[in-house]
Amino acid sequence: MTTTDGSTDTGYREIRKYANRRLYDLQSSRYINREDLRSLIASGETVRVIDEVSGEDITRSLLLQLLAEQELGGQPVLSDAMLTELIRYYEHPMQAVLGTYLQQSMEAFLEQRQGLQGQMQKVLDILPGSDLARENLQRFIELQQSMLKAGTMGRRASSTKRRR
Repeated sequence: MTTTDGSTDTGYREIRKYANRRLYDLQSSRYINREDLRSLIASGETVRVIDEVSGEDITRSLLLQLLAEQELGGQPVLSDAMLTELIRYYEHPMQAVLGTYLQQSMEAFLEQRQGLQGQMQKVLDILPGSDLARENLQRFIELQQSMLKAGTMGRRASSTKRRR
């Protein structure tokens, strides 16, 4: 059930996909594009995309499309060999085991990342001049993000030109 702010009782942010292929974010009460949706997900939002006509949950389909766009437009995470093995596993008796293994591996990776961030924060808190170190770290993170964004935009522009 959707609440008045566009979230659901289960904590998902509901997005509606209309017949004209436009996406509507119920929480912000505005149309969004695929990049906006990707940004929402990257910022930690959990979304559900519902087809307005059929009422079908099409989240998985849209997530796969966003993942494919990321893999083609930026620095790939999945190698060709890994993609090949994933395809092969779809007809393998161990398919369910692979899915569980990948899910648990991702959860373990995220826990390790959080632990490392916590340790870095503790070190910054006890170092003399930690405010300066924290400020420099924040500037470095912002620089990395702007460089990645600029690089991604450049690759997207060149891939758009190639498609024409």
